Amino acid sequence: MSNELAFLPFTKPTIDEEMIAAVADVMRSGWLTSGPKVQELEAKLSEFFGGRPVRTFNSGTCTMEIALRIAGIGPGDEVITTPNSWVATANVIIEVGATPVFADIDPKTHNIDLNMLEAAITPRTKAVIPVHMCGLPCDMDHLYAIAEKYKLRVIEDAAQAIGSTWKGKRIGSFGDFASFSFQVNKNIMTGEGGCLVLNNAEEARLAEKYRLQGVSRQGLDGIDVDVLGGKYNMTDMAAAIGLGQLKRLEEFNGKRKALAQHYFDTFGADFEALSGAELPVADFENSNWHMFHVVLPETVNRGEFMQKMLDVKIGLGYHYRAIHLFTLYRERGFKEGMFPIAERVGKQIVTLPLFPAMTNADVERVVSAVKSCLL
Repeated sequence: MSNELAFLPFTKPTIDEEMIAAVADVMRSGWLTSGPKVQELEAKLSEFFGGRPVRTFNSGTCTMEIALRIAGIGPGDEVITTPNSWVATANVIIEVGATPVFADIDPKTHNIDLNMLEAAITPRTKAVIPVHMCGLPCDMDHLYAIAEKYKLRVIEDAAQAIGSTWKGKRIGSFGDFASFSFQVNKNIMTGEGGCLVLNNAEEARLAEKYRLQGVSRQGLDGIDVDVLGGKYNMTDMAAAIGLGQLKRLEEFNGKRKALAQHYFDTFGADFEALSGAELPVADFENSNWHMFHVVLPETVNRGEFMQKMLDVKIGLGYHYRAIHLFTLYRERGFKEGMFPIAERVGKQIVTLPLFPAMTNADVERVVSAVKSCLL
């Protein structure tokens, strides 16, 4: 492995000249904050999600908080989620004054174990926030059967799942709330941003209030505030990037799938048995292949492994440390050993490079380096 090779990051956005020109056009227009480009992006996203109402925001995090508020979730309520996610998924529950409850994950998919989720339901449970990890959807039939049985609202953390499907239907085109992130490492991005797919026009109007200080307007000079909102609106500059990215989503996801397939082919059928590591579920029907994870054997120190990869100029991530082990959550009574699968995965998982501009040769370089560390 030559040190003359360029550094390969674990992710990198694709930005073309058309996107750059679109941002420049917005800047020349003088309308930089929420305006016609935001409205255009929302219309395109609504079309993408089968005509459901969609509102854009300045992050994917706030979309989950706003969905909880629209659903009336607050103090005294419990919301069940997974410990295997970015901490925002649980933080938003605390933000609205509700109590986060965790259920452990499936050892193969790394999504929330829906049987564990059902076992965690109490009379105080009002909602669930499942995560479609790496773009691999949860079992939507099972999830919504549980939600219907217990009369729960569902806020799908689909941050990583744009373009993913379940039985031929796009995630977000059916179900309850669906929250998507357009942060810079996602399959499409706006730099920072996100969108919320809603159920009806009334929820969409309420989302608009929550994203801009609770304000509603009537005529040229009528204004009122009847809910406590924040400052969560997307800018037209971000929306201009999003429009260019959305046009290329199918292309981007197609490249990700091809690269993921090449990872499996290059690792070979005997890699797991020989190394003790675990590859992801090889789902090429539903997943958009947002990330490619490998769970290292417990005999391997993850930090040392990551340093060896950096030494040959390959960047890795790890997604994620189990949320309940953070100090904020330990102070709320969570302890080590409560969710052993999430803890094991969170301690040993690494994220390999995967982004549309990569080549098959890049994949082969990564796999060669991984094997040199583990075999």
